[in-house]
Amino acid sequence: MVTRVCVVGSGGREHALADVLGRSAEVVVTPGNAGIPGSVPTPPEEVEADLFVIGPEVPLVDGLADRLRAQGALVFGPGADGARLEGSKRWMKDLLVAAGVPTARHGSFTEVEPAVAFLDTLGDLFVVKTDGLAAGKGVLVTGDRAEAAEDIRAKLSGASFGEAGRRVVVEEGMTGPELSVFAVCDGTEALALTPARDHKRVGDGDVGPNTGGMGAYAPVPGVDAELVLEVMERAVLPTLHRLRVEGVDYRGALYAGLMLTPEGPKVIEYNVRFGDPEAQVVLPLLRSDLADLLASAAEGSLRPVLDVSPEHAVTVVCAAPGYPAAPRVGDLVDGVEEARAEPGVQVFCAGVGPGPEGGLVTAGGRVLSVTGRGQDLPAARERAAAGLRHISFPGMHARSDIGADRRG
Repeated sequence: MVTRVCVVGSGGREHALADVLGRSAEVVVTPGNAGIPGSVPTPPEEVEADLFVIGPEVPLVDGLADRLRAQGALVFGPGADGARLEGSKRWMKDLLVAAGVPTARHGSFTEVEPAVAFLDTLGDLFVVKTDGLAAGKGVLVTGDRAEAAEDIRAKLSGASFGEAGRRVVVEEGMTGPELSVFAVCDGTEALALTPARDHKRVGDGDVGPNTGGMGAYAPVPGVDAELVLEVMERAVLPTLHRLRVEGVDYRGALYAGLMLTPEGPKVIEYNVRFGDPEAQVVLPLLRSDLADLLASAAEGSLRPVLDVSPEHAVTVVCAAPGYPAAPRVGDLVDGVEEARAEPGVQVFCAGVGPGPEGGLVTAGGRVLSVTGRGQDLPAARERAAAGLRHISFPGMHARSDIGADRRG
């Protein structure tokens, strides 16, 4: 039985994990932040816990799960070999092709001229991605060939994303609604959680630059159990099988970012952890014991029973001025406790630091996520909006249309 869990990370996702895991276990979060109860500065290798849950991608790519397992710990999170699915988009694409998983036509390049020439083999929509990690910001989607070519030059020169951009993946743009499906994996089997949809662009109406995510909602109207089953059978399970063929025992969350194209669902990319801000809507809807579920996956014997609330959830990110390019920090955050006092509202802390008299100040681009739950999507949106009305800090930016797009 899991009585003590260590969550690794410091953002809104980790706050949501700690909150839901805390229903049945004691939780410590490292390093956490000033707004997450149980946060400690102790390195995870020095924490005693029955289960470790690694939230962000960087420590997974750096092999933290491997180091903890070498100490005899039970860990939910893939080793460095499996984390290459997110650490290298080229490797991920090659594995998708080998597994027969539907995805966009693509090529990977380290030189400018072949990459720019490849644009001419594509249609009217171009996607340029850094091969390495870029905190969700290394993707350009454009219908302008000249803009795509310039982005290729900037990334390959190292000007945009340093070493993470020294190789790029260039893809044909796909069209259709996006969908996020989280799967809890035990190396062989996988269990899908409630599907979600996030909004990446900074502004209302999905305009402006891509961000790490400005909000999300779950479940998604028009996405039924049959479609989720198709995603599992055509994408997630073949990916797990191919990983096993390559000697990877993948125990952790597998986040499939999908495009629902006219030809069916296709994988845009995989993340090797719960997404942020999708975790802030998917995890609160769980009624199952999350600690028990993740421990069973970490042990390699996933318990295929899931109890989920019939409610809907919407989360809206409160971002600092200047996000995503150059967020301003150090501003006092007001209204968090008042927002939490609203019925059906939770506030998850991300980019916050300690402020005067026990308060909070902004310390990152995405400062807070305000989650509302209700009997349907409009009710959840209204509750999130009710919580947001209490939150304020200078220059705060939050989208007003999260969950308003109900395309299936």
